[in-house]
Amino acid sequence: MANFNFKTREMECKIVFYGPGRGGKTTNLEYIFRTYRKQTTGEMVSINTKGDRTLFFDFLPMKLGKIRGYDIRVQLFTVPGQVKYNSTRKVVLRGADGLVFVADSLLLRREHNLLSLKDLEQNLKEYDISISEIPLVFQYNKRDLAEEGIRLLSVETMEKDLNSQQNVPYFSASAFKGDGVGATLKECLKITLRSLQDKLE
Repeated sequence: MANFNFKTREMECKIVFYGPGRGGKTTNLEYIFRTYRKQTTGEMVSINTKGDRTLFFDFLPMKLGKIRGYDIRVQLFTVPGQVKYNSTRKVVLRGADGLVFVADSLLLRREHNLLSLKDLEQNLKEYDISISEIPLVFQYNKRDLAEEGIRLLSVETMEKDLNSQQNVPYFSASAFKGDGVGATLKECLKITLRSLQDKLE
């Protein structure tokens, strides 16, 4: 849930990029950080590990407009995708106001996507949150690899696998090239801020 600072009239909300290891979560944040540099305050913190590019989280505050007289400050986090870091994922997920699920389009990563989504649902459940209650956007990443002849899951298959129950917005993307990254973030911010505004009314 968003934090309010009554003294500075700021509302801080948290968006978490979730998904399987090496699916492109960190690459998304790196692209956002480079591209929206004017909107960021502070530096991005990234911790690399041997088997996964993010051990704890990437942190990127962004400032937006106002809700009910409060300046909006957004923190973007990623979680480590590897199975063994489940307790860290759970900690990073705590207090999330919105989610971007970054799914890997590679055919051989299909099962990893499904397991990661199940993991997300379970971790939310432990905070007494249903996945259907939280603003969520799916991103189907690495679509550009089709140009190199690499076998990818079709968007239709990914929709059926991951989004048939939630039926939330989704975007095809290449986080490496930046395609679809801004659109994914913009949509997640939009539905997250709308959700926060509804809660304040």
